[in-house]
Amino acid sequence: MTETNRIEYKRELSDGLEKEVIAFLNYREGGIIYIGIDKEGNTYGLADADGDQLKIKDRLKNNIRPSALGLFDIVSEERDNKNILKIIVASGPEKPYHLKKYGMSEKGCFIRLGSAAEPMPQKMIDELFAKRTRNSISKIKAGRQDLSFSQLKIYYEESGHTLGKAFAKNLELLTEDGAFNYAGYLLADKNNTSIKVAKYSGTTRTDLIESNEYGHECLVKATKQVIDKIAVENRTTTKITAKEREQANLWNPIALREAIINAFVHNDYTNEITPKFEIFSDRIEITSAGSLPEGLSKQEFFEGFSVPRNKELMRIYKDLELVEQLGSGIPRILDYYGKESFVFSDNFLRMTFIGKETTIKEGGQIGGVMSGLKGGQIGGQKNIEIDKLDQLTHRQKEVLKLIVSDNRISRSGIAEVLHINESAIQKHLNNLKDAGFIERIGGTRGYWEINLDKN
Repeated sequence: MTETNRIEYKRELSDGLEKEVIAFLNYREGGIIYIGIDKEGNTYGLADADGDQLKIKDRLKNNIRPSALGLFDIVSEERDNKNILKIIVASGPEKPYHLKKYGMSEKGCFIRLGSAAEPMPQKMIDELFAKRTRNSISKIKAGRQDLSFSQLKIYYEESGHTLGKAFAKNLELLTEDGAFNYAGYLLADKNNTSIKVAKYSGTTRTDLIESNEYGHECLVKATKQVIDKIAVENRTTTKITAKEREQANLWNPIALREAIINAFVHNDYTNEITPKFEIFSDRIEITSAGSLPEGLSKQEFFEGFSVPRNKELMRIYKDLELVEQLGSGIPRILDYYGKESFVFSDNFLRMTFIGKETTIKEGGQIGGVMSGLKGGQIGGQKNIEIDKLDQLTHRQKEVLKLIVSDNRISRSGIAEVLHINESAIQKHLNNLKDAGFIERIGGTRGYWEINLDKN
């Protein structure tokens, strides 16, 4: 393994980390920084990876301007039986990024050149600043300021977080002068944002047979409602054999969920246009406003290079575990659908998935659980009992339902179904074990013992 224009290795957490991150933020492709690996690719590991992760997040939050929140991920990984950290950095939309201490100077701005972070020439700094896009949802003042965020707070609580009094500032829902911005408006309990899911009887828009409208409230809630509605439309037939469950879907549920979330997170809301979802007899079309971000080619888009259009939404969707990692969505879609499923125009991006009865073999882990869970179709008395457990978060209930459905499911299996990383799953499993709901019997080849009566 060697360093490249998109990969940087650091043996340990050092003072120069911000410089490297800034260089990737200013680079059109972003990049990845590994902490705990030396320049030759040898793994040394970190003695306190969790502590270093918190330090990194705090440093990048406080030392880089404009704000880089929502533009980086910090992922804990194990390599050669040692703990390392992987920092995924997206190309930022508000270049030039710089060290807060030195401002927009050659001493504060950096760019990736080859495998090194180099000072940015003043001419480039001036040119990038002149091109900086101000017309973003963070810069637009909301038309109304009497906003409340009860629903958003509930979602954060369900994910194990608490929003304090300064949440609007911390989540970047305010303009520079302290007013609610358009991102805040989209996430508020009440707004005028309408999200439509249309269903037609044939292959054209001639015969509309069903029109569902969501929105007018927190965008996260609207996202979940659309996911659930389309999951129901993704009709299934199930065949259970002695060894496995086979479930047939019109569209692959993993790719479909990624496409829906991608449409919400990356939609260009600056003209008050919302994503559109249309179901035909032979396909589903998902259309979002705005084409490729400036500086991002189609090839880079398909390779997973991330330039978040709405970094405030990206950050919140990641906090709520709707998004796993920067740049992970499109490659997941491409695992099941080809590049021809994407159509780009000057003002829109459309994803078209042809309906096809495809069989997913569950084998004790994935298959029918996904659609059932996301579409609200999981039945059974035990799931009703789980829904009544007020001491559990929404995510913990989802994990517990999966274990009830298959008591041999692995941590990685749960992570794949719920589409969040394994470290987050482990935290939920630990909480369920501490509360007495589950106990692992027999290690990795064992099973889960479930007891819903302990509490």
